[in-house]
Amino acid sequence: MSRPSSQYEYMSLDDFEELLADKPTNEKWELIGGRVVRMMVGARWEHNYIIQNLSSGIRERLRANGSSCRTLTESFRLRDAPMDSSMLPDVIVHCRPLEPGATSLNDPTVLVEVMSEGSKARDRFEKWAVYQKLPSLRHYVLVERDRAHIETFDREGAVWAGVRILDGLEAELDLPAIGVSVPLAEIYRDVIES
Repeated sequence: MSRPSSQYEYMSLDDFEELLADKPTNEKWELIGGRVVRMMVGARWEHNYIIQNLSSGIRERLRANGSSCRTLTESFRLRDAPMDSSMLPDVIVHCRPLEPGATSLNDPTVLVEVMSEGSKARDRFEKWAVYQKLPSLRHYVLVERDRAHIETFDREGAVWAGVRILDGLEAELDLPAIGVSVPLAEIYRDVIES
């Protein structure tokens, strides 16, 4: 794997996982394509509300549809050994049973990142470079934290079919791979008023 800059720390997934045991509790670490990213724990309340709203909105609709798919949030790892990656997406939708005690998976159906100014480039470029190579992934959803704006990348067969842009609280996030639609008004409830 070529390394774009020596200013970053790079390591293998195995080395990263060994290092995680010594991670300070006030830090959140990810490995994105071999690059170590260390962040402080904690986010603005708006970030947390959006994650809760979206995760519960998807979960309720999946249950109502009798789907076997489930949601996980930001403390569950997406792990991919071939791409030297161990990340903490804000919301994961997975559609197969997990082993008892599992702390990671490698076959998500939907991934969601709620973007701040500090994470926007990493979510759009670095994480997307890894996520789009996951064979199981059908939707990658980028949610703006400070305005009602969502971008969704959809896979149709083996091809990523561009981006759908949703603006305003009247719009609806449609995730056909899991048979769910969630209004932006619900996703941004208590964060952005109409």
